[in-house]
Amino acid sequence: MALFVIALVVSGATAIPLRAELNLLDRLAGEGTSLGRLWPSLGLWISRVHDALQELDVKYPFLAYGYDWLAFGHFAIAVFVLGALRDPRRNLWVIEAGMIACLLVVPYALLMGQVRGIPLFWRAIDTLFGILGIVPLWIARRQLLRMPQHPVVGD
Repeated sequence: MALFVIALVVSGATAIPLRAELNLLDRLAGEGTSLGRLWPSLGLWISRVHDALQELDVKYPFLAYGYDWLAFGHFAIAVFVLGALRDPRRNLWVIEAGMIACLLVVPYALLMGQVRGIPLFWRAIDTLFGILGIVPLWIARRQLLRMPQHPVVGD
């Protein structure tokens, strides 16, 4: 569970300095780089996203506020998961809701990525968040259900 909280916080935090991250990614893997020549469609996509974000930031910098809220959403979800870490028996629902959300990432990324014109290889990467994210939650749920039932003081 602690690993899941850390992953949520780190992935949320990466949404804030998006322009700097895309500048670096474009230099490392964009069109014309060694990696970009090795995988041209990836290099082209990274450079296209980089250019779009640069233009967007010049014309409409306030739209980056949406990424700030994306980060906040990750931080808020991490608080709930901390509750499950603190008192797993009472917060089993948080673990199960997280598992459901992880499962929903797959069709959501595939569907909305198609609607938004995201290349299939990038949508596949996005689905990994759900596929990999469910693993620690499933392990935590399984371990919790194997724990003996003890009455909770004050209930």
